Amino acid sequence: MAKTNSTNQTKILTGIYKTLYSAFGPQRWWPGDTPFEIMVGAILTQNTNWGNVEKAIKNIKTGGALNSKSLHAMPHKKLASLIRPAGYFNIKAGRLKNFLAFFVNHYKGSIKRMNAEETYSLREKLLNVNGIGPETADSILLYAFQRPVFVIDAYTKRMLERHNIVPVNAAYHELQELFQRTLPPDVQLFNEYHALFVRVGKEYCKPEPRCGKCPLNGVNL
Repeated sequence: MAKTNSTNQTKILTGIYKTLYSAFGPQRWWPGDTPFEIMVGAILTQNTNWGNVEKAIKNIKTGGALNSKSLHAMPHKKLASLIRPAGYFNIKAGRLKNFLAFFVNHYKGSIKRMNAEETYSLREKLLNVNGIGPETADSILLYAFQRPVFVIDAYTKRMLERHNIVPVNAAYHELQELFQRTLPPDVQLFNEYHALFVRVGKEYCKPEPRCGKCPLNGVNL
């Protein structure tokens, strides 16, 4: 899939990471006090920025409802009103309800039970929950359960395409496999790398790129 051999891929991806880390430092991502909060945040952050998600989660916390039992029992309309700052609140309330039903029915609302599930099996089950796609499922695996699964998002795909590291039509699983094949399966590395892609994507690799001051500008990849 990639345009270079395995040794060069490792060198390129490692070089990008080192350059971004040197420029931005540790990102301390994903913000969240508990694995459950991280899972809720992963669902709410779809198609919005994290600042809006923080407001939604604060609303839930203020109501003392940031737990699976309370949210599962909460009427859809009330949940939608609490998460309104996250945007698409009716849709996201439905997706969150779907996840909560899965969490309660399969694991009795227990993080410990869920964490006992093997990574591949848990990923497949998450992907079967209506409203959870690969990026959300992998964010849950990496950030909530510390599994070495690389998260691919729009920022990552855009940056790799613009630097001619991957073809424009590369699929999610192809991009993920590139990272997981060429980098060591290190949770902290995958965590930090994904967060750095988000940082450079938000600040420089926008739909209208701002390449001039980007840390990767002029770097020989």
